[in-house]
Amino acid sequence: MRVVQYLCILAILCVATTTASAQKQVPDVEVKTLEGATVNLKDYAKNGKITVISLWATWCSPCKKELDAIAEIYPDWVEEYDMELVAITIDTRRALAKVKPMVQTKGWEYIVLSDANNQLRNALNFQTIPQTYLIDQNGEIVYTHSGYVPGDEYELEDKIKALTKK
Repeated sequence: MRVVQYLCILAILCVATTTASAQKQVPDVEVKTLEGATVNLKDYAKNGKITVISLWATWCSPCKKELDAIAEIYPDWVEEYDMELVAITIDTRRALAKVKPMVQTKGWEYIVLSDANNQLRNALNFQTIPQTYLIDQNGEIVYTHSGYVPGDEYELEDKIKALTKK
């Protein structure tokens, strides 16, 4: 009886470990550029750079505040940490027409992609935006954050800085 319990616990731990490690990788999901070209998100995660993935929408005020706050310090991040930010809108196809003009008006220098089909949202299984993922140089998700309050960008910078010291 004790052996059966031990084997059950061992099986549960193996499944939990496999699930946890699978979630640390950026999913193999196709998203679109604002011009309509299909790209695989793994290409951004496996480029040897520190990458921040920020999921946002045009109707999300905290999302825009976060991306605006990061925009002010982003050039310094690129220079100091050799990193990039990929902003992925979850706006529907109907609302996508608003994305490009908003990005241009705000002067965001990020790579902006679209997940209008919710493939990434489903793969990462998140509920709220903004949703931020920090990806290390090996393509591993090392930090996640939901929501935005002023100052979160400095906490994110601390996490980025820690990756450059490894």
